[in-house]
Amino acid sequence: MAETSRSTSITKVVIPVAGLGTRFLPATKTIPKVLLPVVDRPALEYIVEEASRAGLDDVLLVIGRGQDSVLDHFDRRPELESALEAKGDKARLDAVRHSAELATMHAVRQDEPRGLGHAVLCAERHIGNEPFAVQLGDDMIDPRDPLLPAMLEVQRRHGGVVLGLIEVPGEQIDRYGCVAAQPSGETFDGYTTVTIGDLVEKPSPEQAPSNLAIIGRYVLPPEIFAAIRVTEPGASNEIQLTDAIAKLLRAEVPVHGVVFTGRRYDTGDRGDYLKAVVQLAVERADLGPEFRAWLNGFVRAQ
Repeated sequence: MAETSRSTSITKVVIPVAGLGTRFLPATKTIPKVLLPVVDRPALEYIVEEASRAGLDDVLLVIGRGQDSVLDHFDRRPELESALEAKGDKARLDAVRHSAELATMHAVRQDEPRGLGHAVLCAERHIGNEPFAVQLGDDMIDPRDPLLPAMLEVQRRHGGVVLGLIEVPGEQIDRYGCVAAQPSGETFDGYTTVTIGDLVEKPSPEQAPSNLAIIGRYVLPPEIFAAIRVTEPGASNEIQLTDAIAKLLRAEVPVHGVVFTGRRYDTGDRGDYLKAVVQLAVERADLGPEFRAWLNGFVRAQ
């Protein structure tokens, strides 16, 4: 078995956000998809907050052309803060400052969207020779059901690659990367872990080795960069991260998965984005009671 880097203190996370957001056009013609509001906070802020809670306070955003506003969101706005302070609007002042206090933010530009593998490769200089996490910006994990701490602990114990997984209906597996896996006998934070023996990118339901799908959470060793560099582009000339992880697996790098059973919100699809907004809005103390009452009446009237 190949020896790979492991760490007791992973602090860096890569968040690729350079996608064109075509499913949300025309809204995303000038506004990056990850800045679309989920109630009153951008989806990306939830993602960075999740990382910060897990101790990942060094955040690298992989951005595309015209996406400088993504990094700007996490900067200070002294003039806005002064105006809110003068009005005595402490709640909004705290909310504005919150995003700037979550983590140390960095950005690197991806010259063209060439797949998740290529986006991760853009982070190599910043990451260096240490393990790191990857979060996808359209996969929101509810803060009441943290996933990253369990994944980081599995990587600390075993090294190699750790994937976030969910069980999906068999007919939906062709939307995801899929794994063949065996139970490892370990649990962390109530989540079952598995040892992965194979990975397949978007298999047909008939060819899928299981119903375990890869979601947008990864913990990776630095060896992934060499694997990505020798991974051939696939469909649409994109370099798949799943294919690079499969190369590490064939080189006997350990690959484990954590099967997530908590609350998760998909903001990458228009319908699921609307569901996420509604789910989070009804649970807000300041909005929920009135909004829930309106929503119940609206549904009954249909």
